[in-house]
Amino acid sequence: MPKKSLVLLPETERILEQMGQQIKYARLRRKLPAELVAERAGISRATLVSIEKGASSVAIGCYAAVLHALNYMDKDLLLVAKDDELGRKLQDLDLHVKKRVSRK
Repeated sequence: MPKKSLVLLPETERILEQMGQQIKYARLRRKLPAELVAERAGISRATLVSIEKGASSVAIGCYAAVLHALNYMDKDLLLVAKDDELGRKLQDLDLHVKKRVSRK
């Protein structure tokens, strides 16, 4: 069975590229060689290179492992969708939610 290709919006691709670049800069600021970070993360050096390029084909678990290998930066993942402005606005609008009618 052929593998499905993932189609991302250009903005999402730019975000991944920026995230990969930020991961690379974090590694370089710590003066850690790519081989060591890849070993600590339990991935290949080629996968680390893909992460640093922002490849969408790499599993998010690999991104998390690399962030963890960079001195526990994986805790930053807890910030993802923490402040859901749109979701809160929709909630505040009290959109009509279909409720069950009692049988009485």
